[in-house]
Amino acid sequence: MGCPEILTSRLRLRPHHRHDLSAAIRLWTDPIVTKHTLGRASTRQEVWSRILRYAGHWALMGFGYWVVEEKVSGDFVGEIGFAEFMRDMTPNIEGLPELGWALLPAFHGKGYATEAVGAAIHWGVENLSAKSIVCIIHPQNTASVRLAENCGFDLRETARLGEEPTLLWQRELS
Repeated sequence: MGCPEILTSRLRLRPHHRHDLSAAIRLWTDPIVTKHTLGRASTRQEVWSRILRYAGHWALMGFGYWVVEEKVSGDFVGEIGFAEFMRDMTPNIEGLPELGWALLPAFHGKGYATEAVGAAIHWGVENLSAKSIVCIIHPQNTASVRLAENCGFDLRETARLGEEPTLLWQRELS
C-alpha cells in the first residue's frame, strides 16, 4: 500500500518526494522544532534518511508519514504520521502505531496541527489494524501535550526513552 493523499479544509497530507529535502532540512534544523523532539539539529544526511524511512514504513508497514502542506499556497508546513520505530523504551510500545508530528514555527498557532492530527487519526481508524495508537511527548512540550489531549489521547504514564523521561499517551481507535 502506498502513501495516500488526504485533503482537509486547509491542508494536503501527501507522500514525501525527493524535492522535499530542503524543506525537511528547514524543519529538522529549526531550534524550536528540535528542542523537545531530537534535542539537536539533524544533518542533511539524517534528514534524507528520515525521508527514506518514511517511504519504507509505507512499503513495509502499510502506514507512515505524510508531508503536510497548505492547499492554497502549496507551502511545506511540516510532517505527520504513524511509525514503528522499534524504540528502546520502557514500557515497550512495539506493535502500537506511534503518531508523531512536527510543524515549522511559521505555522504554529493556526490550528494546522489539530487539523492534521485529526485527519491522520481518521485515516488510522479506517486503515490500521491496531485497536489503539500512542504518541510520546517531552514533558516540557506543553503545546503537544494540549494537542494530544484535544485529540483524544489519554496520558498513560511517564515512560523512559533511553535515559530520558517522556510522556506516553494512548488513544483508542474506535
